[in-house]
Amino acid sequence: MQQPATPLEARDRLVLDVVVTDRSGKAISGLQQKDFVVLDNKQPQQILSFHASMETAAQPEPPVKVIIVVDEVNTTINRVAYERNEIKKVLQQNGGKLPFPTSIAFFTDTKTQILSDTTQDGNSLLESFDKQESTLRELRRSTGFYGAVDRFQLSLGTLNQLAAAEAREPGRKIIVWISPGWPILSGPQINLTSKEEQGLYNSIVSVTNSLRQSRITLYSVDPLGIADAGGLRVNYYQEFLKPITAAKNSQVGNLALQVIAVHSGGLALNSSNDITAQITRCVADANAFYTLTLEAAPGEPTNNYHAIDVKVENPGLTARTRTGYYAIP
Repeated sequence: MQQPATPLEARDRLVLDVVVTDRSGKAISGLQQKDFVVLDNKQPQQILSFHASMETAAQPEPPVKVIIVVDEVNTTINRVAYERNEIKKVLQQNGGKLPFPTSIAFFTDTKTQILSDTTQDGNSLLESFDKQESTLRELRRSTGFYGAVDRFQLSLGTLNQLAAAEAREPGRKIIVWISPGWPILSGPQINLTSKEEQGLYNSIVSVTNSLRQSRITLYSVDPLGIADAGGLRVNYYQEFLKPITAAKNSQVGNLALQVIAVHSGGLALNSSNDITAQITRCVADANAFYTLTLEAAPGEPTNNYHAIDVKVENPGLTARTRTGYYAIP
């Protein structure tokens, strides 16, 4: 059966892009609809349509789109230079023939610029990439708490802008955001008012549903590599992975880059200097995945959270997809 192709259909239907792996992390192909069970708030759901996209078999129409984001707001200029060299290696793989249509976005504190058109010509993209100069940002890590607030707001705003732009385009998208993450402004010394908690909850609902409607899977790649491995900051985001079902439980950490990535069905990768390999690993999720379509829950009550659990009947296999969504009226 054909999968939904338009954002409007994705609003009324729950479209799940599912990657299935074995215990070693290898993507598994060849599964059928009968192998999947989908639970919405622990209740079994009927799968309305099923599509298997494999590297050597049926590919989705339109093909998966890849967007690589170079984060110059939350990363030092020296580390940006290193990650740029790593991205060049990605673009030069396979003689410059990219596996999927790809674009590159530069996120700065003044604008977000997407280089040229989406293309599978890595050499052409590299030419535009080399012409793009990195800029020294005004919002530096040393500017303290208020600078961190600005970086957080700019970062989340840019993600929302990308999602809004991609909502107009059909098909699945993979965003690989290269960054140590924006500030996680949560901790024992930070107390929020009820109004602030409600504002955060609204933002959590908004970004969760905008990524869902745009069919975006987000991945975060930490360019600090082993220099940051083992530090508290690397895994601190895991404190905020629990789904938020009420405004009173909202914290800024629930909107961390890594948290959003995991909840979208993507990965939060860190502790490796091989950024090229990490980007390749993220993009490889588009080689073998399954698209399952279900009825979305009605929007009453509005913003009611629905936890999603996809199980595979075959022993030893794990399914990864978005972890939930909020009901839309």
